[in-house]
Amino acid sequence: MKSILVSSICIFIFGSFSRVLLFAGLAAELAYLGMRGLSVGRLPLLGPHDTLVFFSASIALMALATSFSPALGKRGWFTFVSGLAAGLFALFALMFPASGMPLPQILDTLWFEAHVVLAFFAYALFAVGALLCAGFIGGRDRALLDLQFKAALAGWSFFSASMVSGGIWGYYAWGTYWLWTPKELWTSILWLFYALFLHLRLKGARWDALSAWLGIAGFVVMLFTYLGVSMLMKSSHSF
Repeated sequence: MKSILVSSICIFIFGSFSRVLLFAGLAAELAYLGMRGLSVGRLPLLGPHDTLVFFSASIALMALATSFSPALGKRGWFTFVSGLAAGLFALFALMFPASGMPLPQILDTLWFEAHVVLAFFAYALFAVGALLCAGFIGGRDRALLDLQFKAALAGWSFFSASMVSGGIWGYYAWGTYWLWTPKELWTSILWLFYALFLHLRLKGARWDALSAWLGIAGFVVMLFTYLGVSMLMKSSHSF
C-alpha cells in the first residue's frame, strides 16, 4: 500500500510541473488515504503519519484549485513548487509508522473529524498563500498578492469553523469548550495572526511588501502550531 504513497511523492517532487501531473499525484495520495481508511475502519486522521499525508493531499488539492485562477496565467512554477511542498510533507510522513489503532471513544464523533479536516484545509491554504507571497517577492506581481489574500481569507474562514467544531467536540469530550492547553493557545495565536494580517492587506499597496513577508511568516506560525506544539509540548493534541 505504501508503494502508492511513494508513487504520489515521486510525481509531486519530480513531475508536478503541470496541472495534470499534480492531479495525478493527488489522485494517488487520495487512493492511499482511502485504502488506509478501509484498513483501519476510520478516517486516517490519527498520528503524525496520517495527518502529514492528509496535509500533503490538502496542499495539492488547494494548489490545484488555485491554479485555475487567471492571476496565475500559465505560470508552471506554481504547480511545481506546490507539488514539491506536498511531496516533501508526504516524504516526511514516511518517517513515522502508520497507526492502526481504533478510534478512541473520545474521538468517535463527527465534530472531531470536522475539526481536523477543516483545520488541514486551512493549513493548506496558508501554505499555498505563502508560496504566492514568495512569488510576489520574486517578481512584484500584485495579482499574486491579491490571490494570496483570497487564499488567506478562505483559510481563515476554514480555521474559524475548525475552532468552532473543536470547541463543540471539546465540550462533549471534557465538558468544556476551552482547556488552555499549549495547542489551544497557539491555535488562538494563529487565528489572531491571520485576522490581523487580513486587516493589514486592506490598508493599501504601500503595505504590500510587509504583507508578503507576513504571509510567509504565517506559514511558519502554522507549522509550529501543527507540528511544533504536537511534537514538543504535552497537550491533548500531542502525537
